[in-house]
Amino acid sequence: MPLLRRARAAAVGVALLATGFAPGSASASIAVPTYAAADPDEVGASHCIQPGPTLRYLVVFDEGTSSPLADALVTGACGTIATYHPQISVAVVTSADPGFGTKMGPERAYSAQADGRSRRTPAKKREDEPVGSRTADGTLDRTAEQWDMELIHAAEAHAVSTGSRDVVVGVLDSGVDPTHPDLVDALDPELSAGCTTGVADPAEAAWSPTTSVHGTHVAGTIAAADDGRGTTGVAPGVRIASVKVVDDDGFIYPEYAVCGFMWAATHGMTVTNNSYYIDPWVFTCQNQDGQKLVYEAVRRAVDYAAARGVLTVAAAGNAAVDLTKPGRDAQSPTNAAPEDVKPRPVDNTCLVLPAQLRNVVAVSSVGANRVKAGYSSYGLGAVDVTAPGGDRRQVPADGGQGCVLSTVPNGYDYSCGTSMAVPHASGVAALIASQHPSAGAGELGRMLNAGAQTVPCPADYDLNGTGVQDAYCTGYSEYNGFYGHGMVDAEAAVTR
Repeated sequence: MPLLRRARAAAVGVALLATGFAPGSASASIAVPTYAAADPDEVGASHCIQPGPTLRYLVVFDEGTSSPLADALVTGACGTIATYHPQISVAVVTSADPGFGTKMGPERAYSAQADGRSRRTPAKKREDEPVGSRTADGTLDRTAEQWDMELIHAAEAHAVSTGSRDVVVGVLDSGVDPTHPDLVDALDPELSAGCTTGVADPAEAAWSPTTSVHGTHVAGTIAAADDGRGTTGVAPGVRIASVKVVDDDGFIYPEYAVCGFMWAATHGMTVTNNSYYIDPWVFTCQNQDGQKLVYEAVRRAVDYAAARGVLTVAAAGNAAVDLTKPGRDAQSPTNAAPEDVKPRPVDNTCLVLPAQLRNVVAVSSVGANRVKAGYSSYGLGAVDVTAPGGDRRQVPADGGQGCVLSTVPNGYDYSCGTSMAVPHASGVAALIASQHPSAGAGELGRMLNAGAQTVPCPADYDLNGTGVQDAYCTGYSEYNGFYGHGMVDAEAAVTR
């Protein structure tokens, strides 16, 4: 699974500027293919062939393209629009014609589904999968095991506020268990939807978890009930929505994410939690056919959500690399890279989505000792804040489990990863929004940064005791490559 699935990336968000989020750059106009305006009588059996399989495509039009025009262009290229987002001029299209991409134009259409099918291999166990100590007893108070909440001063915050029901955090993930006793009061079924076809489906079956516990684990960190049983979330007084963007094979294709962002934007959510990166590539390069369409579509969706007041929070990734330093192996497909590959961007046009976009808060991970987790990616200007994600090598002072305890279907389990760090930041952002209901996405991001606890670069980052530094932290105490502006702070969120 992506950040949930393969500890490989989730990656890096450009640091929020002190003056606010910078606006996204305008997209370049792309010429409309002349064949798409063909006489409708020519669009028939002789023009379109249907041998299958039917594939999904992401189609990006010039901004401002009307729905009728988009439909005509797609129909002329032998496709059918499954959904169209006129606000951002992006469509999800299905076609059984193998020539659809060529007819529509590679500068317009791309099928991540086709790329994923051609490269997928069985997923390997990664850093942010459960460690295998699941327990089902929900009557016990497990909060003493939540060292992560101590690091961000959650209990101190709850003495002041647990958050407002007016605040909704969209959990864009693998689905949230609607029956878990710690989540049933927080989860809003009316705001939940499944996006794993690229089209939002509000049916419970579409947004409930099937093959992954990841989304339920993330949701518990954000908003598990403060009821003296089980675990307690960062913001137990807010609502959450299950927005399922991970399919049963563990993939998050761009059309899923676009659907999720647009659903959140049009349904009044305040924050979205994104513990993943978008398939089928670790880094999406803006100068490559297909990939630049993915970049543009996701950028538009994130920017639209920000304009509607939705703060996007995303993981810096589990690749253990400096995301500000170009390398040579970024084009290894995410689902085929060997266990020891540490992908890096080829150049500064290759970014991990969604975290490396503007209008996104990127979160790195620390263990119980407040030191960057060995797997966590980093980079000066790439990380905005840090939060507890766990590290098996950093054991809490009481000798407990080094990973993060949270809810899973039918119980509780520990997991490590930047996936686990992100919901701490999302929960703190939700507390800030509860205190400042008129704040927009940019202001929420700035307050999240400003309230963070300073974490300076470690004097020594030799995790294995070999005498060699495992990574290099650059910057200064208040802002550096490992921790950004510092550790998110729940108490500061409700008292500043």
